[in-house]
Amino acid sequence: MIRPIIAALASAVMLAPTAALAHTGHGDAAGFTYGIAHPISGIDHVLAMVSVGLLAALIGGRALWLLPLTFISVMAGAAVLGMTGFDLPSFEVWIAGSLVALGLAVAYPSHLSSLTGAGLIAVLAVFHGYAHGAEMPAGASGLAYAAGFVMGTVLLIGIGTGAALLAGIKGGQLGPRVLRGGGGAAIGLYGLAALSVAL
Repeated sequence: MIRPIIAALASAVMLAPTAALAHTGHGDAAGFTYGIAHPISGIDHVLAMVSVGLLAALIGGRALWLLPLTFISVMAGAAVLGMTGFDLPSFEVWIAGSLVALGLAVAYPSHLSSLTGAGLIAVLAVFHGYAHGAEMPAGASGLAYAAGFVMGTVLLIGIGTGAALLAGIKGGQLGPRVLRGGGGAAIGLYGLAALSVAL
């Protein structure tokens, strides 16, 4: 059951970006290409979105769908604020801080229920979504751009979820512990480094 899911996620990751890049520069296709590239091109967004997938799988149960759905929904709404020129001061600081929070959450997922995890994810998604919207290239189609960054986000969350599920299958009880300790520490430390630069 899990192997086909992981295979499908891997195929989507490999095929989606090349399909999008095949039509660069043509109206909506350019907006979609910019959109899908935005979350993938920044290490802060990559770590945050992969963390959402990791955390969803580590908490388990309904968190597997609730955390990703919450993140994507709130992120898309916040992106509209960014696209309309709404001013959210110091959002770079909040993005860096979100990585510290996500690193801690991945390291200690047993301290979170599905609902508290979704609440944390919702707050953090505001800043990532705002950044996506505020950094939309001039002249890009807003709808195509949004479809692109939502697709990129889904792929990154899927990678995180797949990695956590794979660690549980292949690594037994040790796999998730290593993922929590190593992954949580790496994400949190990167967040602290980014925070020190942003402040």
